[in-house]
Amino acid sequence: MVVPAQDIVGESIVWDDRDGRLLWVDIVGKTIHALDPETGKTQDWQAPDFVTSIGLRADGGAVVGLTKSICLWDHDDRFEPLVQIEPDMPGNRLNEGVVGPDGAFWVGTMQNNIAPDGAPMDLTADTGRLYRCTSDGQVVALSNDRMGITNTLIWTADNRLVTADTIANEIYSYRIDRTGLLSHRKTILAGFERGLPDGSCMDAEGFIWNCRVVGGACLLRFDPDGNIDRVVDLPCSWPTSCTFGGDNLDTLYVTSARFTMEAEHLAENPQEGGLFALQPGVRGVPSHRFR
Repeated sequence: MVVPAQDIVGESIVWDDRDGRLLWVDIVGKTIHALDPETGKTQDWQAPDFVTSIGLRADGGAVVGLTKSICLWDHDDRFEPLVQIEPDMPGNRLNEGVVGPDGAFWVGTMQNNIAPDGAPMDLTADTGRLYRCTSDGQVVALSNDRMGITNTLIWTADNRLVTADTIANEIYSYRIDRTGLLSHRKTILAGFERGLPDGSCMDAEGFIWNCRVVGGACLLRFDPDGNIDRVVDLPCSWPTSCTFGGDNLDTLYVTSARFTMEAEHLAENPQEGGLFALQPGVRGVPSHRFR
């Protein structure tokens, strides 16, 4: 374990190659974390709302997803609203958010499962959807498909989007057309028996690393067609998001969660909610920047 963060829901980790540090969020803790792996120095910022995702900006700041809004953030106490997502659906919230190769912020929504006090709420409907947000505040719904929990946003070399529905335990591949809309959904991986799919990242060989949340306690590496290459065990039961970092992008960092876990389990497993690192023997690719 690199940082004993004790995040309630650690998520959306990204490597800032300019500053040489990691950024990630604790959704329920309303916190943005930073870590300099060279010095071990950490820094935290409090968000004004549940903070669901974070991405890098080309101008050096960050783009941040809150419960219903996407904001611009400059590593301070100010969160400048850019746009609201699904203002007509108050029962939904933002979840996964990743900057795409087109410089836009791609985000997914879901039925809100977090009460105002941070307690878990039951999901009762598949109301999640995928969107694309540009720096001028334009938002486009990418597909009519609805999901339980939108997770994972990976762009393949042959112009496809790989994404997942955590609730369904399925990972999909979409074709991206010239306008950026999604079509021809194909299920590439379903029913894997360890946990459920959460966040993912891609390595330089074109393989996808997927965190297996809800007791999966592992990372799954597979190719863009869903063929499994390997399974890597982790010392946390709810890994949530991953990214390659370090000067050579050869360290794989993994966030985790302790959401819904019983006090007895946490007493015996204090590492839950921590930040972990491993050397998988492959390198990653740089993160895209919002522009």
